[in-house]
Amino acid sequence: MATTQRSTGSTLFTIFLTIFIDLLGIGVIIPVIPALFFEPSNNFFPPEVSVEQRSILYGFLIAAYPILQFFGAPMLGALSDRYGRKPMLSLSLVGTMIGYLLFAWAILSQNIWLLFISRALPGFTGGNIAIILSSIADVSDAKSRAKNFGLVGMAFGLGFILGPTIGGILADESVVSWFNAATPFWFTAILTLFNILLVQFNFRETLLTKRSSNINIFSGFQNISTAFQAPNLRAIFIVILLLSLGFSFFTQFFSVLLIQKFSFTEKNIGLLFGWIGIWLAITQGLVVRILSRYVQSANIISFSIFALAVALGLLLLPDQSYWFYILNPLVAIAQGITAPNMTAVVSEQATPAQQGEILGINQSMQSLGQAVPPIIAGYINTISGSLPILTASLLIFSGWLMYVLVFRKRRQVVVPAD
Repeated sequence: MATTQRSTGSTLFTIFLTIFIDLLGIGVIIPVIPALFFEPSNNFFPPEVSVEQRSILYGFLIAAYPILQFFGAPMLGALSDRYGRKPMLSLSLVGTMIGYLLFAWAILSQNIWLLFISRALPGFTGGNIAIILSSIADVSDAKSRAKNFGLVGMAFGLGFILGPTIGGILADESVVSWFNAATPFWFTAILTLFNILLVQFNFRETLLTKRSSNINIFSGFQNISTAFQAPNLRAIFIVILLLSLGFSFFTQFFSVLLIQKFSFTEKNIGLLFGWIGIWLAITQGLVVRILSRYVQSANIISFSIFALAVALGLLLLPDQSYWFYILNPLVAIAQGITAPNMTAVVSEQATPAQQGEILGINQSMQSLGQAVPPIIAGYINTISGSLPILTASLLIFSGWLMYVLVFRKRRQVVVPAD
């Protein structure tokens, strides 16, 4: 028993390091891409390209990753059920590293088409989160599932503490004369190479029983169909879609609001996201673990989703930038509680042999939720920078209504009267 616990602990630690490095790389680029499109001093685009055109192009660029992930992630999830988590995770990380290298080169060569290719390729191979979640499900029981999924959130939070701050500094030529917008992408490529080596030499395969799954490029559409047809999945996946749609409006255009309305630089954005990351790490590394001992995941998110909708709405009120350091921790806490507990609820709908498939469906819904918002937000941002945030709050509030009025009621057990 003790040996099994030590083995599980070692596996979780390796998973934690893997996802931390991966999300650190994601965090590094957060301040850079919006500044590339919207910062007035940036010369990536010629002067004749208007701010409205940049907004629309930015929306399509951000959408390129989740659109390709919609097709690729379910395939990797199913392949991980057939061949194991480790080889598919390695493949995913290789695609991610190539994407970072291409993005850096696209910035230096000012090639907008290469910029799109550099986001599409790692999108297609970007099923690493679903594979990691499957690995955690492999080594978790019902009692430890939410707590262990919280490790993903803690790694996410720590990546957000360091990543955006590092990215903002690496893109600032006033820090070092040869720093520029491409530097963070060279850095993340090196990080991802280290991550590949870590998985290769330290990651222990967690899948004990392999099974064959149907694999094709249109699995994403099949997953969406399955999600809406299966009685035990329909309601919860509609909730996930609404939450993903809403939170994507926020994450993908909040930095744009900061640049356009409050004149934030890469460094300013990096510091703010680092502050958000501190609260996210505390929430998912400590608060979620404590709550999981006393409250079921299904009960916790009845309150945390509503809190997230309210917190996002509050971001529309400030006219001074310092307010974001007060309000954004509320967003981080609410999201930090919601995400791992929602994943736990989804995982509970699957048998042990179906974890990769069900979490692949979950990834499809999230990818769909991330693909649509930036395209819409790119257009509505030309009307008002506040509209993407308002849309985010309303969609998440709709997700909360769907959860408490439909999903929770279906889960209730009716006890007959004596």
